Amino acid sequence: MSAPDAKEGGPQNFARRDQLLSIQAEAQGKWKDGKVFEVDAPAEGAGTPDEKFFGTFPYPYMNGMLHLGHAFSLSKLEFASAYHRLLGKRVLFPQGFHCTGMPIKACADRLDRELTKFGNPPVFPAEEDEPSAPVEAAPAEVKTDPTKFTSKKSKAGAKKGAGSYQYQILQKSGIPDEDIPAFRDTLHWLDFFPPHAVKDIDAMGCGVDWRRSFITTDINPFYDSFVRWQFNTLKKLGKVVKDKRFAVFSPLDGQPCADHDRASGEGVGPQDYTLVKMKALELPGKLAALEGKGTVFFMAATLRPETMYGQTNCWALPDGDYVAVRGLNEEIYILAARAALNLSYQEKLPETGKVEVLLEMKGQDLMGVPLSSSNAVHERVYVLPLLTILMNKGTGVVTSVPSDSPDDYMALQDLKKKPKLREKFGILDEWVLPFDVIPIIDVPEYGNMCAVKVCEDMKIQSQNDSEKLAEAKGLVYLKGFNEGIMCAGPYAGRKVSEVKPIVRADMLAAGQAMVYSEPEKPVMSRSGDECVVALTDQWYLVYGEDEWRAITQEALNQLECYSDECKNQFQACLAWLNQWACSRSFGLGTRVPWDKDFLIESLSDSTIYMAYYTVAHVLQDVLIESLSDSTIYMADYTVAHVLQDVLIESLSDSAIFMADYTVAHVLQEGDMYCKSGSPSGTIKPEDVTDEVWDYVLLGGALPTGCGISEMTLAKMRREFEYWYPFDLRVSGKDLIQNHLSFSLYTHTAIFPKERWPRSFRTNGHLMLNSAKMAKSTGNFKTLREAIQEYSADAMRWALADAGDTMEDANFETSTANAAILRITKELAWVEESLAPGAGLREAGSPLTLPDRIFMNEITIAAVRTREMYDKMLFREALKIAAYDLGNARDTYRFATAGAEGMSREVILRYVEVSAKILSPITPHTSEHVWSNILGEAGSVLVSGWPTGLEPDYVMQRAARYVEVQIAAMRKLIIKAEAPPKSKKGPTGPAGKVIHGSVFVADKFIGWQEKTLLVLQSAFDAKAKTFAPDVNTRVIKTCSADESLAGKNEKQVKQTVLPFAKFMMETAVLEGPQVLDVKLPFDECEMLRTNLDYVKRALHLPSLTIAHVTDADAVAAAAHPIDATAAYPGNPITSFTLEAKHVA
Repeated sequence: MSAPDAKEGGPQNFARRDQLLSIQAEAQGKWKDGKVFEVDAPAEGAGTPDEKFFGTFPYPYMNGMLHLGHAFSLSKLEFASAYHRLLGKRVLFPQGFHCTGMPIKACADRLDRELTKFGNPPVFPAEEDEPSAPVEAAPAEVKTDPTKFTSKKSKAGAKKGAGSYQYQILQKSGIPDEDIPAFRDTLHWLDFFPPHAVKDIDAMGCGVDWRRSFITTDINPFYDSFVRWQFNTLKKLGKVVKDKRFAVFSPLDGQPCADHDRASGEGVGPQDYTLVKMKALELPGKLAALEGKGTVFFMAATLRPETMYGQTNCWALPDGDYVAVRGLNEEIYILAARAALNLSYQEKLPETGKVEVLLEMKGQDLMGVPLSSSNAVHERVYVLPLLTILMNKGTGVVTSVPSDSPDDYMALQDLKKKPKLREKFGILDEWVLPFDVIPIIDVPEYGNMCAVKVCEDMKIQSQNDSEKLAEAKGLVYLKGFNEGIMCAGPYAGRKVSEVKPIVRADMLAAGQAMVYSEPEKPVMSRSGDECVVALTDQWYLVYGEDEWRAITQEALNQLECYSDECKNQFQACLAWLNQWACSRSFGLGTRVPWDKDFLIESLSDSTIYMAYYTVAHVLQDVLIESLSDSTIYMADYTVAHVLQDVLIESLSDSAIFMADYTVAHVLQEGDMYCKSGSPSGTIKPEDVTDEVWDYVLLGGALPTGCGISEMTLAKMRREFEYWYPFDLRVSGKDLIQNHLSFSLYTHTAIFPKERWPRSFRTNGHLMLNSAKMAKSTGNFKTLREAIQEYSADAMRWALADAGDTMEDANFETSTANAAILRITKELAWVEESLAPGAGLREAGSPLTLPDRIFMNEITIAAVRTREMYDKMLFREALKIAAYDLGNARDTYRFATAGAEGMSREVILRYVEVSAKILSPITPHTSEHVWSNILGEAGSVLVSGWPTGLEPDYVMQRAARYVEVQIAAMRKLIIKAEAPPKSKKGPTGPAGKVIHGSVFVADKFIGWQEKTLLVLQSAFDAKAKTFAPDVNTRVIKTCSADESLAGKNEKQVKQTVLPFAKFMMETAVLEGPQVLDVKLPFDECEMLRTNLDYVKRALHLPSLTIAHVTDADAVAAAAHPIDATAAYPGNPITSFTLEAKHVA
């Protein structure tokens, strides 16, 4: 727990935190009673698109409690929504909950297995871990598709640590042991977690219109009808097809495993290979057991079939485990067992999912086997040892083409040059020495044996130089493929990039090879098995189809992404995204309308559901309030039907769910489940037909014979047409590669251009105290825990401070604790300052210069904070609204600490503006200040953005000039009062400064003025750069100045360029105003007006201000003054010491 008031070693005091929790409860009660967050579309003809803001956050998956990672992404939408609400807009912020797909079922099944195996309550083995994805310790790999973006860590992998049991995960979520067995029932998860999520999001202070909430799956018949309509529409448009294609597949689940069904490997897709059949000419040693059982082939997976003309041998890993399995047509295949399992799911073995192993062997057993290989020049090549083969990638059998593979070349050279290496593995000379490099591809700059050339150039010594070889492979592969010309085989003279598919097709047609695929990297399903690639007969969305991709590119072009990095990742995703398997055999979800054996998978039912929000509240009017009470849960629900065999994949029916939000309230009347229709019974599930959705969402004809009244239908259409498109979608960056891109695709297919998404805002993952959040390490906080520990406002403060880029952000508990202290101290100061008798000058008294300066700072803070909110840069908004404005307040307090004191008018303005501009981040505290301290009516959340004075940036610059001079003079005084240095030791104090003389220069003159004028003309303020020839122009202009007459070019440069360099560097940091030849305010007047403040700040009895051109003042200075050293913004100061020592 946080302890903001605890002294080290003393008892903890939570009074400040508890004060904020009390304020929080009061504010949330006020908002609930006032229904501040419930909003409907205005009547037809009223309101404009500019007056509304509709934002959504991906509905979280209901297989656990919400945590800080959810809160971080959610906070981006919450801050933006609160900001637009403050501006006076109608703001729609709905929130649903995702239950589609395999995760819940996998968790329930896993729990069931644990309780069956270990008892209830379970007694787990002390050191038994659940299966985890294999770790691939491999050298740097070369991406086969450099444009493809893949997530570096899976969401599920980030949540679950090795060795975690499902029972333990539920315990860590705060569920009592006696309640955990109920979670063996899949539907119990749907009843349990959504109400808790509602309560936690409410406690965070989010402005959600809960009337529009819903859960997915066919448990909710209204949302179910929406998803069915979506897929019927896509099918009519030709965007859904049935076909046999490769997909990442879970053997345990018996169905494709999409991103959200995975424990690890999110974003990984099938990797396509050419499987070269290398015929064994003899079966020596252990392989003799295969004699007479069929033709034996070594199966080598390659990405470069066009290079087979250069084969010199075949590689195997001596310590690797290999199997001989029964193939098609009485053939026998030798390869790794993992690869054989993949083949069995690709119709390349006699039985799907079954591998008949005829013989098990080590790679050493294969050494020296003679092979006949397709397209090889040699009639026979031999199996040789390669120690860098990865048995979890490819088949473990590798073709060797040393002309174009640096790895092959160095391994072959090692065997040729090292007799002891050959002896170690039993390799005969005749298997190696006669085989020289065969040139097959001519590559510009590298010749026709590019691997040889690159290895020699890079001075690679052996196959053990893994880092250099990885770099060499990248150079050779990309350049050879993109620029290489074949110089061997029937296609000599043609480009490699053209020949590759032709050679592959020839080999496949001749039966010399077969198509093979496996996951690009290991993928683990949530059910706990390692996935394969299977040839699946199912429904696909044809993402990547030329026409569809072109129109989606148009949508991306007009989409606001808030950063180039985000836009670039979308661009990369559209470049590689292809057909998506959108159906599943079992799990939770909506059935494919025309093929009810299948369900729609969880990334496919969440692409346009944002539209459903716009009408959900009309269906749901009564039950949602109970969701905020943790003691009230939904009643038991009966299952309408037994799940069938196949589900539509849950990613595909969620691509347009944003549209669903806009009408969910109309349909559901406040009940997120609506298992039997709307609570009032006025709308029945069977009434919500495709024709109804066409009418509401696509402007179709009024449905005939519909059970829904025409008035209700018109209300639904009005809600959708007013709110759609959504203005903002926030999400983690890991969803760019699936959900967000799917959403763009589905919107462009179904909706006209004016309904396409307006903006996507993505962020990185959230770390906790600079370490990855993980339950297994204890570095983890649920949203509920964070609110209880810090209060909602302090947590929100730390979330805003965590970061706004696509890099991983960091929630610092120290920041949250510091926020508790800062917020409560600020509240105390405000109450004390405004209390009767606090000494404020009453309203109506003339404003002094410090008053006007601080009022200006308040105005500028409001303007700048608004700019940051517009850009969704919440950390900067917090910095300006809290820290910068707070510092300006402190400066004002000190500046008015003399006889005049602070102005009540100014302090009231500060308190009001501060409460408003911080309300998106700390709404509960702002509400308390607004209502209980300022005594204002209504809610601060809808009070309007501060208006009034225009910002005066010249005044701000002048005020900051005074602060800069105070800081500079303070350093000079410290130096002046320091004892003089002496080799004989300390000489005693130098004396105290009793007087200062400041000499100000009005403007730059002479060559300095000329330099600045040149710099002004050469500076690009937007790019913050100077023209390349700026120094030449400066020297040319200044050489004509009278003060530099008689100096040669070198001397002019030595005089001018240091000044020019300093001013250029300052302009880049601070802006073009530093290049002005004269400040926009009178320095002397500014210092004289603030003279009392400056003296008080410096504890200086006497101070005079004069121009450097005032000869009498300069003559009277304590020591000689160099007038040329003063320039605008940099006066010269002389001090007089109490002792007769001048500094």
